[in-house]
Amino acid sequence: MKWSEIAIHTTNEAVEPVSNILHEAGASGVVIEDPSELYKEREDRFGEIYQLNKDDYPEEGVMVKAYLPVNSFLGETVDEIKKAINSLLLYDIDLGRNHITISEVNEEEWATAWKKYYNPVKISERFTIVPTWEDYTPVHSDELIIELDPGMAFGTGTHPTTVMCIQALERTVKKDQVVIDVGTGSGVLSIAAALLGAKRVHALDLDDVAVQSARLNVKLNKVHDTVSVSRNNLLDGVDEQADVVVANILADVIIRFAKDVATVVKPGGYFIASGIIKQKKEDVKQELLSSGFQIEETIIMEDWVAIIAKK
Repeated sequence: MKWSEIAIHTTNEAVEPVSNILHEAGASGVVIEDPSELYKEREDRFGEIYQLNKDDYPEEGVMVKAYLPVNSFLGETVDEIKKAINSLLLYDIDLGRNHITISEVNEEEWATAWKKYYNPVKISERFTIVPTWEDYTPVHSDELIIELDPGMAFGTGTHPTTVMCIQALERTVKKDQVVIDVGTGSGVLSIAAALLGAKRVHALDLDDVAVQSARLNVKLNKVHDTVSVSRNNLLDGVDEQADVVVANILADVIIRFAKDVATVVKPGGYFIASGIIKQKKEDVKQELLSSGFQIEETIIMEDWVAIIAKK
């Protein structure tokens, strides 16, 4: 299938109304290329902020892009978009250059275009995430490398919730332990547990795409003898006792199955819970306490929370 990219060179003032026009025209999302991103100050904890490419941004103004399927109605749709954008002048909105370009994009190229923004990232004291298509030489002898191809599954390994989980695994996983990774996604947490010395890791996910992606990444990292990936709904049917259970999922789901985790975790073992928004932190803590855990540590990164709880 072919898609048409419509790009509008406009101003910061016009970004919101132009984006709304594109959404109403059938675009499921927009890309905003704002050169101010090149100079924005960001917190750099483990070197995870890499240099943005100036060539991807306009020299001035803002570029708003959207993608529409190439069909018999495309010409009419583009004309309507142009008329709607020009009508914003009636509301005294500065459109800047208001230059509109149309180009054709093959779906195959579009599906892999994101790869150029995904580079090696040091996410903790020991771990570095490296995309499979990049060459990387370890900086330190004890550095642990995870090669990752996220594919269509959630989880490039650089989201704050994942970073906190890996940091928590570093603090809790010991050699020859059993680990269960609930909602494994791309499999990055299971791979990390295996590299930390776990003797057996069970990676579970309900999504078939995630299961396939995790299996691929497990093989890429040569930990398939340690990590088994299977389709499963949370801990349903799991009866093996684990030293560590890790779950990077929604707070409400953690609350719902915390008692199931308590039946699986060995006495003295750990439950690492992440994917928790700050507003849900206390709710999750209370449920963990009532399920027989004690809170060992709370990690906060941006608007996200991870909790290390001990049984």
